[in-house]
Amino acid sequence: MTKDLLEEKINQLKPKDLMKALQVFREKLNQEYVAYLSSCVHCGLCADSCHYYLADKDVQSLPAYKLNLAQGIFKKYFSFFGKNIPGLVGAEEFNQKMVREWVDSLFGRCTLCGRCSLNCALGINIHYIIRAARSALAAIDIVPSGLQSTVDTALEKGNNMGIPSKDWVETVEWLEEELQDEVGDKQARLPMNKKGTRLFYAINPREPMFFPLSILAVGKIFYAAGESWTFSSDNYDVTNYGYFSGNDEAAATMSGRLVQSMEKLGCKTLVLAECGHGFSAARWEAPEWLKKKHDFEVKSILEVVADYIQQARIKLDPLCNSDPVTLHDPCNHVRLGGIVEEQRFILKNAVSHFTEMRPNREKNFCCGGGGGQLAMTRFSQRRLKAGQIKADQIRKTGAKIVAAPCHNCIDQLTDLNKHYKLGVEAKTVCEIAADALIIDKS
Repeated sequence: MTKDLLEEKINQLKPKDLMKALQVFREKLNQEYVAYLSSCVHCGLCADSCHYYLADKDVQSLPAYKLNLAQGIFKKYFSFFGKNIPGLVGAEEFNQKMVREWVDSLFGRCTLCGRCSLNCALGINIHYIIRAARSALAAIDIVPSGLQSTVDTALEKGNNMGIPSKDWVETVEWLEEELQDEVGDKQARLPMNKKGTRLFYAINPREPMFFPLSILAVGKIFYAAGESWTFSSDNYDVTNYGYFSGNDEAAATMSGRLVQSMEKLGCKTLVLAECGHGFSAARWEAPEWLKKKHDFEVKSILEVVADYIQQARIKLDPLCNSDPVTLHDPCNHVRLGGIVEEQRFILKNAVSHFTEMRPNREKNFCCGGGGGQLAMTRFSQRRLKAGQIKADQIRKTGAKIVAAPCHNCIDQLTDLNKHYKLGVEAKTVCEIAADALIIDKS
């Protein structure tokens, strides 16, 4: 679906379609979020929180402006004063013009990073309300084409890159030979469909397609730790673009596939590759989408590797990574996911020169690649412009390597590196740790 086709879809919307979207929007808002919609006092403190606004100074990029787009619609259709005296309370009609503005602002000027919510003086969960509005648009098939096609591919092919199972298995077989050469052990394995292991490791399909060394790195770490683990030949995709599009039904299907693999393989812990939104989706959102609590543990690979170091199951030599390294905090891992110190602990044991960005941890700026932005080519120039904030952060550290435990972030940082001529290399945390591994070949 090109930009013109999306416009055509908007033009063809009927009153019943608009009412369906409104119904979905209302269903997403419990009393807490209804209260949020009535709480914004337009103080403007959120302005300095948003990388979009800091980069372009456009009032449409203000988090409060985006919130107001949703607030005006809610007032018009779901409040007494909005229904009766709309002009007095800022109520707005939900029509084709407003749908266009929702697409432009709520998809095109937001990564759902949550930084505005963290810094809101009243604690308004702005990014949740924006996602609720995205859900309303998704319900009437108004989603930017690249993002929707990524969702469609995952649903139809089993992973967001459309990789056939045969190709995935062959990639692992090839990487297993590489692992054996690296560790000097012909018995080293990258196990596939091994039942009853402690860990099932779910990966980002971009790894076998574009970043196979990320897979090799984790396999090397598991080998050094003597771990009991396995891949799955199907239902292995850690990503979940339904999380970004607002389509909870699609998101539930994707999360449910990982649950199916856990049940089929009989593993004890689902371990998620370095993917920020995949972590949030599988660990925090999936039980709500599936209406069922997990009966197994869900962990980030960062938690697992940090435990290995603490338990002396692996040994690292930081001198193996002598270039200065800084760390980018993926929003869904850190601000929204609670994985904050593990990656720092790993890096401090794996590199000889680690320096933090400022600000960092929960207050770190989004790189600009989340929220489905990398899939929505119609907003690519805006994405690069918003990424200037992150580029400036990186440049100030003087680092040569940017560790980023998320492949969406890796892709965005790679684009920013080219666009802003930063002269850095983006790598996952596990790749850096694997480079520092001390392998006993005796």
